[in-house]
Amino acid sequence: MILGNLSGVSEFRLLGFSETSHLHPLLFVVLLSLYILTLVANTAIAFIINNDNTLHTPMYFFLTQLSCLDICYLSVIIPAILENLMVGTVNISKSRCAMQMFFFLFFGVAECFLLAAMSLDRYFAICYPLHYTIIMNSRICKGLVAGTYLCGTAVGFVHTLITFSSPLCGSAIDHFFCEIQPFLDLLCGNTVPSEIQVIVVAVFAILSPFLLIIYSYVCIISTILQMASAESQRRAFSTCSSHLLVVTLFYGTAGSMYLRPKSSYCASVDKFLSLSYSVVTPLLNPIIYSLRNKEVKGALRKKWRRINSVW
Repeated sequence: MILGNLSGVSEFRLLGFSETSHLHPLLFVVLLSLYILTLVANTAIAFIINNDNTLHTPMYFFLTQLSCLDICYLSVIIPAILENLMVGTVNISKSRCAMQMFFFLFFGVAECFLLAAMSLDRYFAICYPLHYTIIMNSRICKGLVAGTYLCGTAVGFVHTLITFSSPLCGSAIDHFFCEIQPFLDLLCGNTVPSEIQVIVVAVFAILSPFLLIIYSYVCIISTILQMASAESQRRAFSTCSSHLLVVTLFYGTAGSMYLRPKSSYCASVDKFLSLSYSVVTPLLNPIIYSLRNKEVKGALRKKWRRINSVW
């Protein structure tokens, strides 16, 4: 740590996985493989949905957006990690660090609100089935997606601007990219206002859409339990199970990272949590939605048969 006010610092050092340098080759291969697999899986989901007319519904429109967000979200993080694993400690310019933090926040917050929009879609589909197509029309769906990107832009811009305007007393970031929590260690003097800022942003970006999701599913479960037949209940639950699993994975790891004070910060644990929600979750999303969804599996089989018939 370099002491003294370094507000004029022009670059930072990303320490990455310096404590496990002997594992760098293995980690590089594993993460690169996961990255390629995630790109292929999410691209395949988006391609299948866009090319199958039976999947042109609000639910699959949102799923396409989720796949695109996961690709972009992961592409902000993985190149930085792979660079760190190849060369060790990475020097990164202040502008690149700020861009990294902005896009990480932008895509992460947008995904939070997109998951909330997907819960609203399931809410109207199950609780108001007769009015579903009227309520969730194309204009409303596009408006909800635009709103998620607007929230992501606002949070990313404001948070990054405030963070990089604060006086700094260090230039070494004990992380593999410009993450918010480890960046707080570089701030001079009293960091409580900055910690409060992070928690306020987290409450808005993580907790508020999560509460909307909880409310939606309370109403959904109440409606399902009132259905007459067990088969109807099973079908209704099956349309929500994939989304619930994705929400649990994403919000569980992201919430444990940001909804806590700096005093409980541990570099090794937080690196693991960052990998969980920025690398593992984007890979699991298409797997969860494809393996647990008969319509997606049917579309995949149909496309595969067409490919085989050509060859």
